[in-house]
Amino acid sequence: MTAAPARAVTPPPAPPVRRRVFAPLEPISASARTMLGLGFFVLFVVVWGIATLGGFVSPTFLASPITMVKEGWLLFTEYGFIGDIGMTVWRVFGGFLLAAVIAVPLGVAMGTWKTVEAFFEPFVSFCRYLPASAFIPLLILWAGLGEMQKLLVIFIGSFFQIVLMVAVTVGGARRDLVEAAYTLGANSRGIVARVLIPGAAPGIAETLRLVLGWAWTYVIVAELIGSSSGIGHMITDSQALLNTGQIIFGIIVIGVIGLLSDFAFKAMNRRLFAWAAL
Repeated sequence: MTAAPARAVTPPPAPPVRRRVFAPLEPISASARTMLGLGFFVLFVVVWGIATLGGFVSPTFLASPITMVKEGWLLFTEYGFIGDIGMTVWRVFGGFLLAAVIAVPLGVAMGTWKTVEAFFEPFVSFCRYLPASAFIPLLILWAGLGEMQKLLVIFIGSFFQIVLMVAVTVGGARRDLVEAAYTLGANSRGIVARVLIPGAAPGIAETLRLVLGWAWTYVIVAELIGSSSGIGHMITDSQALLNTGQIIFGIIVIGVIGLLSDFAFKAMNRRLFAWAAL
């Protein structure tokens, strides 16, 4: 008499994992992140509208959202504001690219060779704490009131930050990778070209993204003095006329352009260095 085959026992389904919304480091979905981010902007505009349209704040000091939109429309249709935006974007990216082209190789050299770091680091660290606006009187004397003066303000504000941050990124390379490359027969040039620079490339790209955001803060300083175009020039003219609607619109335009450039930089970094997230 043969025994009956044993019946497989199906384990009970695992209970669903319950996510705690406010648990430390608990991830959230992309849709939730987008909704929360947009929700804050909506709340901000609602509070702004209540404060201005409700009469709690004088329109002389703070225009309402509706007035700001109307003034923005006038800037585009009657005052050629698109040209001011183009000039500001050109100044930001021109000064930033000029700084990056020189600062990145210097930062790589400082992070790679300690003798180079010892020579440059004290001076670069000293200059990093000097506000770019303090150089404007000298730059006006040296370069006049033209475009070069504005590019140099952004250059000074970006250059020293990039140098130090790139040097720290390159200098933080994993020693085991360097030793493994030496073991496999690499020379000093190969270590730099095949280990240090590729390993630091995602960090360098992230450094450039961060400093580009700072460059947008320097451009307004550069355009406040001796400028006949640009968003900063428009803000200065609007301040003289007590037109807070145009001032706020100009500030918002800077924020929107800066945010779009930040998103573009992030997307480019993810595409170029997709392996860094593995």
